[in-house]
Amino acid sequence: MWADLGLLTGKMKNITLASSEYDSVVNMNLFVALLCGCIVIGHYLEESRWMNESITALVIGLCTGSFILLTSGGTNSHLFVFSEDLFFIYLLPPIIFNAGFQVKKKHFFRNFMTIVLFGAVGTAISFTIISFGAIHIFKRMNVGSLDLGDFLAIGAIFSATDSVCTLQVLNQDETPLLYSLVFGEGVVNDATSVVIFNAVQHFDLSGFTTSDAFNLVGNFFYLFVTSTFLGACAGLLSAYVIKRLYFGRHSTDREVAIMILMAYLSYMLAELFYLSGILTVFFCGIVMSHYTWHNVTEKSRVTTKHAFATLSFISELFIFLYVGMDALDIEKWKFVQDSPGKSIGVSSILLALVMVGRGCFVFPLSYLSNLTKKNRNEKITGAQQVLIWWAGLMRGAVSMALAYNQFTRSGHTKLRGNAIMITSTITVVLFSTMVFGLMTKPLVRLLLPASKNMSRMDSYEPTSPKSFIVPLLGNERDPEAESGQNGSMLRPSTLRVLLSTPSHTVHYYWRMFDDAFMRPVFGGRGFVPYIPGTPTEQSVHNLIPKEDNI
Repeated sequence: MWADLGLLTGKMKNITLASSEYDSVVNMNLFVALLCGCIVIGHYLEESRWMNESITALVIGLCTGSFILLTSGGTNSHLFVFSEDLFFIYLLPPIIFNAGFQVKKKHFFRNFMTIVLFGAVGTAISFTIISFGAIHIFKRMNVGSLDLGDFLAIGAIFSATDSVCTLQVLNQDETPLLYSLVFGEGVVNDATSVVIFNAVQHFDLSGFTTSDAFNLVGNFFYLFVTSTFLGACAGLLSAYVIKRLYFGRHSTDREVAIMILMAYLSYMLAELFYLSGILTVFFCGIVMSHYTWHNVTEKSRVTTKHAFATLSFISELFIFLYVGMDALDIEKWKFVQDSPGKSIGVSSILLALVMVGRGCFVFPLSYLSNLTKKNRNEKITGAQQVLIWWAGLMRGAVSMALAYNQFTRSGHTKLRGNAIMITSTITVVLFSTMVFGLMTKPLVRLLLPASKNMSRMDSYEPTSPKSFIVPLLGNERDPEAESGQNGSMLRPSTLRVLLSTPSHTVHYYWRMFDDAFMRPVFGGRGFVPYIPGTPTEQSVHNLIPKEDNI
């Protein structure tokens, strides 16, 4: 018996060692170790005015790629092969959802029209300028056998800003207005870029007519509305289910699981119906933070906030670490080694087009946005416009994924023109992330030296679980419901008042509708289910003032 057992064990070892999965296990171990190293090094560089976790991961990825390239004899530089499915299906959803879950909703919706203006109209302007420049410049440079569809795809690829890097270089508490505008624009921008990119691939460009242009605009608005509606429905459904069944009576794990799964389901449903998963999961996060999060126990609130933030943090590090290693892939560079100057020239032109394209819509659209605002404090200043232009220059994983989709198959290409565009995309991503990312924090401190203290005073919005509960128990006023002087409630009665103070009045009417219809059905702040013995009920009971217990 022992002999048979030993023979079986030996066979299992041989099978394990002979399996190709063993290499994947080794690579995964190395990659996880690198992620741990990124976290530790990023902790020590946390107080740096220059570095952040994304740049740290990018540098470590470059160093690791160089080491692998040297030890492999110049044949390999990365542990994994780039996969669009890995990026779009597994890594991007937790990042965008957590951003929507943590975003300061008042600042976001107060500037919602400006965000849509930047994200939709601005992206179209940037796409036009980059495509027009690529057509007229690259044809003269004899880059390769690129057709009109390739040049238009280049415009869509380099119009996509890097929302992930924006989360790293801008602080929501220190610069809430900039964060809301740049990141909100980035979410809409990514969706718009993907719509344009898909349209370029599917439309017959040889017979493109005016009706096709209107069809493209209609497709965008259809995508925007349906994606937003799907995300809101998923968030409301999760809130209703948890409020009605109240999983906290049985297990906190069920509450956390239903929130995570419903959020991911909304993203996958959007992909299933060819909608924008980015927009869907972003608005799902906003709705969940407004309703669902208040329906769970206090223990679940703390758990979900940290769970979402942790998944987002790991996904961000994973993306930048991989981009750093993949940038040195020798297969992409060997096709342009005979003309490195041309590759550098193409990269420089693309960077210039990106900067010009962004400048052509940030400053004019900011001017138009300021014309619609009566309050001087809500207008976008010149310094803020420069920072919005600068912070949106970074290009990242979305641009790389679209470039791989257009110019390669399985991450590789044997066409010289395609190889030049891939290497140029990598160069632009590395340069913009390293240089623009490194300079953003010092530029914010230079142009907005007093923004930190002012923004924290002007943008109060509760973030901790208890802070959502305490103001509802005593005689404290809800800061979201106050406006006007001396904290008096603004109740407009005429159209003139409505137009003169739109941000306050629209917010006031939304609060009235929310309190009267939405929160009684879906729960939320102030409508937490009363279940004796639950952690939420006990914490609330302990916080209730004595005079209110009568």
